[in-house]
Order: sequence, then structure tokens, then C-alpha cells
Amino acid sequence: MKVRGERECKECGARWSYYETGDTACPECGSLRSVGVGDRALHTDAPAELDLAPHRERFGDAAGTLPVEGVSDLKRDLREYLSRRGFVRGGDLLPLDEGVLAARELLQAVDVYDRLRDPTDDDRTYLLELLSNADDGERPDPEDVPPNMHAARGLAVANAVAAYRDDLRTYLDEYPDAEARDALGSLRDRINRVESLQGDVEPRDAEVLVRAANEVGEYLQENDEGALADARARLSDLEL
Repeated sequence: MKVRGERECKECGARWSYYETGDTACPECGSLRSVGVGDRALHTDAPAELDLAPHRERFGDAAGTLPVEGVSDLKRDLREYLSRRGFVRGGDLLPLDEGVLAARELLQAVDVYDRLRDPTDDDRTYLLELLSNADDGERPDPEDVPPNMHAARGLAVANAVAAYRDDLRTYLDEYPDAEARDALGSLRDRINRVESLQGDVEPRDAEVLVRAANEVGEYLQENDEGALADARARLSDLEL
């Protein structure tokens, strides 16, 4: 949607950036009476923080299956964070960042882990590494994802790339580009393939989708034709 990036308080006259705060309440006096000023711009992102410290304390000593109440609370916090995240801020395209990818992967990983009949030490290490680092935007390297958890990486990437693709399409409604739309069609086909396999693909193949999606974003934001060519080549070579 298009919103005005600056707001002005009707009570005290203070001005602030809505793009930075995502709040219509005045940061100076707390008044809810404010108006948008300036030009409107496409904006899908909102300020969001993910704090996993309470969940780390809860799950640190868990063995075998995870505590049901704890999993529900963790999923709630992850979904709330992801619901606020977008990829267009004040008309500027953002990359598909590691914070979103890590949160998506942790959300999938707790489900996959809880369905395993006999989780291995590697499975548990992977899950706890995600829990330890996802709020810093860090994920295990592709080669460190154990086979039982390939589906978590694959589905997380598919969901994150699909969300990013949606914002790129919204951006293209404002700034049409036939070549970029064609690349997004190829990206959609690969996303659908990963979903049809329920995410069970090689982690390195899943990461190709992230790279290609960001390259399409680079093309649109920076007019980098080389980035678009790289995205097309990556998607064409991907054996999914």
C-alpha cells in the first residue's frame, strides 16, 4: 500500500518518520491525533524485533519432544514478527534478508523436529543453533543442515521467497518491467516445485532461490541488468 512517510502531531506539532516507527502516535507527547504529510510511497515493511531469549531459556534443557506450551509461544512470536516484515520501505526495495529467512526456518524446524520419531543429536544441534542465532539473522550453513531437517530449510526458503516475490510483484505494479515479470514467473515455478516436494530438497538448491530472488530485486532497485541475467541463469540451471 501507499502511505505518507512523515507524520505531524496535531497537539504539539512534532514530526516523525512513519517508515521508521510504524506508529501514528506522537513520540513526543503520546497524542494519537496526527496526520500524514508529504508524498505517498509504496510501503510494506514495519518495524519489528525478534527476541528469542525467553525461548532459549525454556528449551535449553529439553530432551526428545519439545514442550507443547513452549512451542506454541515460540510460533506465536515468530509469526508476529514475520507478519510485520515486508520488503518495500518508502518506495525502496529491500533484500530478502537473513532475519526473515532464519525466522521462517525456525518456524518450520520446530514442526519438523517434533514430528521425528527418533531425533538424532545432529537434529537437536541444528534446532538449538537456529534457536540460538535466528534473532541475530543467522542460519546454519547448507552443509550443516542434517538430512532429517532438509524439509525445514526447503519449506522455509520457499515461503520466504514467495513472500518476497509478492512484494516484487506489487513493486512492478508501480514500475512495470516485462523482463522482471518473466523472471518472477520462473521463480514461481521453482517455488511450486519445492512445495510439491514438501521442502525435501538439497539445502544448496534451496539457497539458489534466495540468491535469484535477491538478484531480481537488485535489478529492479539498481537497474543492474547483470543481476537479472544471473538470476535467470541460476533458475535455468537449477534441477528441481
